[in-house]
Amino acid sequence: MSTTVADKGSAAESPGEDDDKITAATLKVAGVVVLGMIMAILDTTVVNVALPTFQSEFEVDAYSTAAWTITGYTLALAAVIPVTGWAADRFGTKRLYIAALTLFTLGSILCAFAWSIEALIIFRVLQGLGGGMLMPLGMTIMTKAAGPHRMGRLMAILGIPMLLGPIGGPILGGWLIDAVSWHWIFLINLPLGIAAIIYAQVVLPKDAPEPSESFDLVGMLLMSPGLALFLYGVSSIPGEGTVAAAEVLAPGLIGLALIAAFVVWAFRPEHPLLDLSLFRNRNLTISTIVMFLFAGSFFGAMLLVPTYFQQVRGEDVLHAGLLVAPQGIGAMVTMPIAGTLADKWPVGRIVPIGLVTIVGGIIGLAMSTDVDTPYWQIILFLFIMGLGMGAAMMPTFTSALKTLRTHQVARGSTLINVIQQVAASVGVAVMSVVLTNQQNASEALTAAGAIEQAERAGIEPPAWALETAQRLGDAFQSTALADLAHAFETTYWVATIALVITLGASMFLPRRHVKTDVPDDKDEAAPPSVVLH
Repeated sequence: MSTTVADKGSAAESPGEDDDKITAATLKVAGVVVLGMIMAILDTTVVNVALPTFQSEFEVDAYSTAAWTITGYTLALAAVIPVTGWAADRFGTKRLYIAALTLFTLGSILCAFAWSIEALIIFRVLQGLGGGMLMPLGMTIMTKAAGPHRMGRLMAILGIPMLLGPIGGPILGGWLIDAVSWHWIFLINLPLGIAAIIYAQVVLPKDAPEPSESFDLVGMLLMSPGLALFLYGVSSIPGEGTVAAAEVLAPGLIGLALIAAFVVWAFRPEHPLLDLSLFRNRNLTISTIVMFLFAGSFFGAMLLVPTYFQQVRGEDVLHAGLLVAPQGIGAMVTMPIAGTLADKWPVGRIVPIGLVTIVGGIIGLAMSTDVDTPYWQIILFLFIMGLGMGAAMMPTFTSALKTLRTHQVARGSTLINVIQQVAASVGVAVMSVVLTNQQNASEALTAAGAIEQAERAGIEPPAWALETAQRLGDAFQSTALADLAHAFETTYWVATIALVITLGASMFLPRRHVKTDVPDDKDEAAPPSVVLH
C-alpha cells in the first residue's frame, strides 16, 4: 500500500522509480534548510573564538562573565527546542521556520550593536530562541520533503552545515575579528538571514497546520526549565573542574528532577510536549541510543582538537581551524555515498563500518599528540576520522527518522534534537573534565599556569610555583608542554573507549531493510513492512 499525504506536505509516495529521484523542487527545499542551519551552527562556533575579544572590548574582568554569551544562547536553545514540535503542528512548519529565521536575524543585528556585556548576553538569548527552532524545524521539513525512500541522500545534504560549522566557524571568526571587528561576526548574518527568509517564502510548500492539538502547558513548565537547568549544570563542570561543585549539582539535580517529573507526566495528556511513546519504535530507540553515544564521544573529543593546536603547538585560531579542515573534507567524501547507501541498504550494515573507521582514526590521533609529531601525520588521522564520520553520522539520523509517520515527524525531530543537545553538552563536559584533571595532575603544568596568571594580574607568583620552576630549571617549559600533550592523549583514549561502546550499540541497528510506507489518516497504525535481504 502506498498513499501520498499531500495535505501535510509529505513528498513520500510508493517506492517506485520516481520516488527514488531527487527532484529540483526537493533540492530547493534542502537549500533553504541548509542555509538556515549554516547560520545557526556557524554562529555558535564563531562566537567561541570571540570570547577574549568580548572580555577586552567590554572591559570584563572575569572570563566566566564573557562565557555567558555562549551559555545564554545554549540555555535559550534548550528552552525553546521542546516546544518546537507542538508549534510546528499548530502554526505550520513554513510559518514557524520563517519566524525563527527572522528572530535569529534580529537577534544578530542587536548583538552587533550591543553596548555592554549584559546587553550582548540578553541579545544572544533572543538569538538562541530563533536558532533553537531552526534545527528541529529543518529536520522536519527535510524529512517530509524526502519521504522514506530518499531520506538517506537528503540527510547527507543536511550534514553539510554540521561539517561547516565546527570547521568554518573558527576560521571565519578569527578572520573577521582580525580583519574588520567583532561586530561583523553577527552582522554577517543580516544578508544571509534576509536571503534565507525570502528563499523560504518562495520555495517552501504551503502550510497545513493542525490547530486542534492542545498545548501541554504542564509539560512545557517541566521540560523547558528542566532541560535548561540540567544543561547549565553540565556546562559548569569544565569551569568548576568537578561534578561535586555546588554550581554543578544544584541546577543539575533540579533539572534532572524536573525532567523526571516530565517523563511521568508525558504519558497522561493526549498530546504531550514530547511524545515519549515514539520509543516504542525499536528502530527509533536503538538509533537514538547510538546517536547519543556518538554525539557525546565524537563531538566532545573533536572540539578539543583546535585547542590542542593552539595550546600545544602554538597555532593561532585561524591556522588551528585550517589544520582541522581535513576532517571535514573526509566527511564530505563519504557522506553522499553513505546517504545513497542508506536509501538502499539497512543502516546496520553502514554505521558500524563508519564507527570502525573513526575508532582507527582516533587511536592514531591519540598516539600523535606529542609536541613534535609531524602535522601530516595528525592531518592523516583527522582525515580518516572524517571518512568515518561521514559514513556514521547521517545514516544514524536517517534510521531514527525514516520509520516515523507523517504526523509524527515534527514531534520526532524535536525529541531527537533534545537528546542530541544533551549528548553534545555531556560529551563536551566529560572530555573537558578529563583534560582539566590531567592538567591539574601535572606539577609543572600547574606551576606554569599559576605563574602566567600572576603575570597577567601584575602580582607576585606563588612561592610553590616559583620553586617548581627553579627545581626543573631549563626543562620547566618543555616538561609543562609534554605534560599538556599527554593530557590531550589521555582524553582521546577516553573518547576511544566511548566510541568502542558506541560501536557495540550500533550492532543492534536494523540489519534488515525496513520498507516504510507513509499511511494515510485511516491507516496510521499500520506497521511498516519488513523485507529480508
